[in-house]
Amino acid sequence: MKTSWRSASLVASAAAVLALTTACGQDGGGATGSRNVGATAAPGDVGDIGAGAGEGLGTGAGAQASANALEPAGKLSVSTDAQIGELVTDGAGRTLYRFDEDTAKPPETTCEGDCATAWPPVPADDALAGEGVDKALLGEVARPDGTKQLTIGGWPAYRYAKDAAAGDVRGQGVGGKWYALAADGKKAKADDLPALSTRDDPKLGEIVVDLNGMTVYRFMKDEAWPEPVSACTGECLEEWPVVAPVEPDDTEGVVAKDLMTFTRPDGAEQQTVDCWPVYTFAGDRKPGDTNGQGVGGTWYAVSPDGKPVGALKK
Repeated sequence: MKTSWRSASLVASAAAVLALTTACGQDGGGATGSRNVGATAAPGDVGDIGAGAGEGLGTGAGAQASANALEPAGKLSVSTDAQIGELVTDGAGRTLYRFDEDTAKPPETTCEGDCATAWPPVPADDALAGEGVDKALLGEVARPDGTKQLTIGGWPAYRYAKDAAAGDVRGQGVGGKWYALAADGKKAKADDLPALSTRDDPKLGEIVVDLNGMTVYRFMKDEAWPEPVSACTGECLEEWPVVAPVEPDDTEGVVAKDLMTFTRPDGAEQQTVDCWPVYTFAGDRKPGDTNGQGVGGTWYAVSPDGKPVGALKK
């Protein structure tokens, strides 16, 4: 992926997406457009990602983590994890993370209360740029309690309470919203993958993955024709985050036909493959995980042509 290329191709890509959005309706013989309906997934369909896997998905009502109890940032440096790639660590070697619900332009933190207990904010006061870290990308943001939080590339930085030792990356992918920080403030990832691509899984065969190498899934209660409809709403989305829209040309190995987006009931845009809505799984902690496969008998990895891998035919 090349940022400059992406910027230059926005107009062309937008036109391509517009053209593709009629495909599902044409193939199904019905009218085109988005429908904002769909039943909420039953509890058994959501899946069990284990205790703590969904921590810090938003603000909480618990006591605010005390800045006095937080460890200083110290000298930041870049470390390499075999699965994730290059990421930023603090002076003690602990992984630093970013939260998708925060913003970088302008920097803003949304993790408070219980969230800040599970994801302690990194103090900005003593942060130093070590090897591989650009001092110019370090900054700070004022938290609601008046303390200053470190930012990297504009993104507020956190640690994860369950990382017990230097080098731990247990926070990677938690809730589908927490990711290790790269030195430029982006999400750390092992390879410069396209927005959607495929990999050969030893058990499932060729399956679709996102730009972080995380497995992409389909929900069998969704609809594709005549228009995409997602049945995963509410709490379901905390464990099955939607795949955001991708540029059609920013894919590799995925069948381009009916690669489109649609508008969800909450107004958000979601990507589809073969017109079927696609998701990732909060229980997948690192690239290569397929813990969502077969959950509830309704969630399955996606083949390059959009079919659910391993689902029983009706």
